[in-house]
Amino acid sequence: MAKQTDFEPVAGGGLLDRRLFLQRGFYFTMATALAPAVASEAGDRLPWMEKPGKPFSNYGQPSPHEQKTIRWTMANSMAPGNGVSWTPLQDLEGIITPSGLHFERHHNGVPDIDPARHQLLIHGLVDRALVFTLQDLLRYPMMSCYCFIECGGNSNAAWRSEPIQTQAGYFHGMASCSEWTGVPLRLLLEEARIKGRAQWLIAEGADASMMNISIPLEKAMEDCLLAVYQNGERIRPENGYPLRLVVPGWEGVVNVKWLRRLHITSRPTMARNETAKYTELMPSGKARQFTFIMDAKSLITHPSIGHKLDRPGVYQISGLAWSGRGKISKVEVSADGGKTWAEAELQEPVLAKCFTRFRIPWRWNGEQAVLKSRAVDESGYVQPERAALIAERGQHGYFHYNAIVSWAVSPEGDISHVYA
Repeated sequence: MAKQTDFEPVAGGGLLDRRLFLQRGFYFTMATALAPAVASEAGDRLPWMEKPGKPFSNYGQPSPHEQKTIRWTMANSMAPGNGVSWTPLQDLEGIITPSGLHFERHHNGVPDIDPARHQLLIHGLVDRALVFTLQDLLRYPMMSCYCFIECGGNSNAAWRSEPIQTQAGYFHGMASCSEWTGVPLRLLLEEARIKGRAQWLIAEGADASMMNISIPLEKAMEDCLLAVYQNGERIRPENGYPLRLVVPGWEGVVNVKWLRRLHITSRPTMARNETAKYTELMPSGKARQFTFIMDAKSLITHPSIGHKLDRPGVYQISGLAWSGRGKISKVEVSADGGKTWAEAELQEPVLAKCFTRFRIPWRWNGEQAVLKSRAVDESGYVQPERAALIAERGQHGYFHYNAIVSWAVSPEGDISHVYA
């Protein structure tokens, strides 16, 4: 049987071949040899084996031992309904975010909407203005798509001159991935019969802020979804119940929750969230506006801040990559601060505009190391280093931060965020 020492690194810092986990005969030797007394105790019947367990429940809940896996919230002290919550990416596995841990961004609280009274209006540059109830929409053909939603302001603390020291999800966790099910928007727009000069769609929510945003009609006809279900159940209130617009691959603000109105126009509405916000001054003096697409990004979630390496040996480096331009084609990982790179294994399924989980084995020798990941999508776009992103966009950005993230591992096994 092959041992860990039989496998040579494929890159500096101890990175091993990405296919190593699939090879027969490889083992981690993480188990501790037990003394006879301990072994005997381990074979005893434990308290939960001595009596019947709890009865059935109407809706399952996480184990009380997993109470640390929660969204971290931050609300505006002057307006408690305005704020954000982050997905704890560092505590999750796979690619699907549980509905109860999907990140939130609210502008005036979560509305308590009666689905029997909720309606969707389509009007403007159409031949037929239409009104749909939820029951009407449920009669249409439905489809499902797996896609991420990422706030345009996700990771924006990395624009600061000093690296923030917080867990991965509470820094980059305004990004989540779900299975969304609903009616293709194209079907309803075709039924309304759009007029020739129409170019934009203004989506408006039914919350107290009446959030509205402009979307090019071409995108609306391509792959947008009027979602009624999330991860197999009706969308939860904080995620847009009873109806949410899902715009795959584009910044979160256009994925309007509690959708109530679609106004077809010849020009954008130029609302606050596309003028005062989501518009960025560039070093040249020009401004970025209507950038929409979320560029390729990756993040090592394990190990990351909050985890500790207890001794030298083989570890699994795992993380997430995503791109609004399509599928992730490759993720490379470095354990020596970017001097050398090795290709990680992409876990199936690899889907367009969806989280992709990557993994690679790493032999840590107990010395200082710097871990980084770099995503490449099917368009050929390569995730940039932080210095390159700042050189292009300036030091005072706020939105669409997607630079490579670096985690430093100390000889003691502690992990911190560094710019490297």
